[in-house]
Amino acid sequence: MDGGRAAAVGGDPSPIAAPSNPPALSSRPVDVSSFTHTPCYCEENVYMLCNELIRTGVADPAGTDLYVVFISNEEKKVPLWHQKAGHSDDGFICWDYHVICIQSRRSKEVLDFVWDLDSDLPFPSPLIQYVSEAIQPLSFGNSRYARLFRVVHAPVFLQSFASDRSHMKDPEGNWIQLPPKYEPIVAEDGTTNNLNEYIMMSVGDVADRERMANDVYCNKHGVVLNETIFPEFFAQLPAPHT
Repeated sequence: MDGGRAAAVGGDPSPIAAPSNPPALSSRPVDVSSFTHTPCYCEENVYMLCNELIRTGVADPAGTDLYVVFISNEEKKVPLWHQKAGHSDDGFICWDYHVICIQSRRSKEVLDFVWDLDSDLPFPSPLIQYVSEAIQPLSFGNSRYARLFRVVHAPVFLQSFASDRSHMKDPEGNWIQLPPKYEPIVAEDGTTNNLNEYIMMSVGDVADRERMANDVYCNKHGVVLNETIFPEFFAQLPAPHT
């Protein structure tokens, strides 16, 4: 759970050399401490972050420039770097899943940004920097560690997502990690828990690019991308439906 527990691995997956750093941010980083953050509840943190970006005018009033991204795989072993919870100098950790927000205005003049409350990279970070430094292409090809990315348009996610936090309780009903102080998130249709529907993903869920570019705006669970498609996906999106 990025979120919750780091997945056990036999050894750190080795990345290839990352590309050189991109140009400096076009605007000053935002104070990460101004956002709601409960350790190990990345999905709820991103839900709250999207609402705050909309409320403060950093995002479009309807949140159409925001995308929630669940990162996981069939093995529930997701290598990421530059995570504050990492225990090495490069911030390496292997989560069972992680959740971030990407802000994309699809403009050549404005960079796509990643909002990751759990990263030690600039907040927000240009997408190109986040991909090269936090995701880091793996040095081996068809690996069980290969990441999948479920991309959900924020306006859809904010209406549909729900969590009763039961995934953070042990079999006796005790909290594994203390929950947020606010009430659990309930979907507009009354659903109280569908977190697993967003986390579960497999390579078979990856569709063709043209279909995904349209489906991301209407599918409750968004679309699933692999590591090859993900870095270029947002640059190829059509304008969101209004």
